[in-house]
Amino acid sequence: MRSTVVAGGFYEAERNLLEEQLNECFSGVSREENADIIGAVVPHAGYMYSGAVAASVYAQLPKADTYVILGPNHQGVGSLIAVAQDTWKMPLGDVEVDKTFVEALPKRIIDLDEKAHKYEHSIEVQLPFLQFLFDKTFLFVPICMGLYDEETTREVGEDLADTIAQTDKKVVLIASSDFTHYEPDEIARSKDEYVIEAITELNVAKFYNRIYGRNVSVCGLGPIAAVMYAAKKLGATEGKLISYATSGDSTGDRSSVVGYGGIIIR
Repeated sequence: MRSTVVAGGFYEAERNLLEEQLNECFSGVSREENADIIGAVVPHAGYMYSGAVAASVYAQLPKADTYVILGPNHQGVGSLIAVAQDTWKMPLGDVEVDKTFVEALPKRIIDLDEKAHKYEHSIEVQLPFLQFLFDKTFLFVPICMGLYDEETTREVGEDLADTIAQTDKKVVLIASSDFTHYEPDEIARSKDEYVIEAITELNVAKFYNRIYGRNVSVCGLGPIAAVMYAAKKLGATEGKLISYATSGDSTGDRSSVVGYGGIIIR
């Protein structure tokens, strides 16, 4: 069983305090389930910074049997493209992995490796949002990515799309990513708007070109691109920016911020 890494840091570790924190994240956000959503992009910072942006997206996600959550490998541990199947122990209760989906995934590039997930926070911080909305009615599939090149993300995306197409389950894809890191607020917003436009167009080539052209520090480059590839293969035609903020909106310090974007893909 996988234990939490950032409970008590990025989000509250005690159940009642976490429920209060999530209620705060969802305050002012109406639950409007959108059945057309195939994928989403959500941030993974501490809830005080990015929780409201994440909640704005989760409030629109349809109830699904399985949520496939892709996150970057910040720690550099384990396989470069890793899925896991152990149960995750969380403050709001244990969350089970969809082992049937994991077994069905082609293993041409995705490895089964628990080590890659042991210390990584980017997927963990998404689970309380899903638990808050759907309790114990869902399974999930965690995929941690340490390779971000376009060929790799295309293969991951295609393998996910093919696996989803072969199941009768309702599956939603989630890419966990923050946007620009540690630049002045005005620059971060400009860079992120430039990159997010390519995501909303589902134009993966433009996404990569804009990332590298302006040196935009998007930590979840790989997960976002893989979800774009998968969603397009599953019939998605557009993305939509739901919410955007920077850490400066929370701290008041706009000299060096991190950008957070919440996007749906349908």
